[in-house]
Amino acid sequence: MAEESLDTGTGEPLANGADTAPVAGVLSQYVKDLSFENPNAPAIYQATGAPKIDVSFNIASAQVGEDVFEVVLKIDARAENEDGQVAFVVDLSYAGLFGLRNIPDDQLQPFLLAEGPRILFPFARHIVAEAVRDGGFPPLMLDPIDFGSLYLQQAAQAEQLAQGEPAGQA
Repeated sequence: MAEESLDTGTGEPLANGADTAPVAGVLSQYVKDLSFENPNAPAIYQATGAPKIDVSFNIASAQVGEDVFEVVLKIDARAENEDGQVAFVVDLSYAGLFGLRNIPDDQLQPFLLAEGPRILFPFARHIVAEAVRDGGFPPLMLDPIDFGSLYLQQAAQAEQLAQGEPAGQA
């Protein structure tokens, strides 16, 4: 009788019931924090011209249980008119819980900082658009973000800094 191998190399479950296949799934998504401010109402509604809008985002992740990770996508948007008056400020922290099992260590961070935010972004984008619309302004439709490319850029910059080279030079 032939001896069974412990790893088939295919990522499929083994005959003895051992589960070695990589698995990633969304367990939950939720608004962690949402703030909308309209500090200059009602005067701001009489301003003319398109406001200047600045948008920034940040990504954080943390392990919150065995094989469970939280990814938080934070979006901050601020609109000012030509006179520098603030039209609105919206801050959203939108989070997701991800179940990750048998993911290689070198693939964990790319998933949490690129793929997780990619999954969360359409939902966060909708919440921001609706909050701005509910505040009396046209919906703020955020442009899609390529989180994978951003992750690769930041990883390359971190590698350059670790090697003692200034960022942005090859």
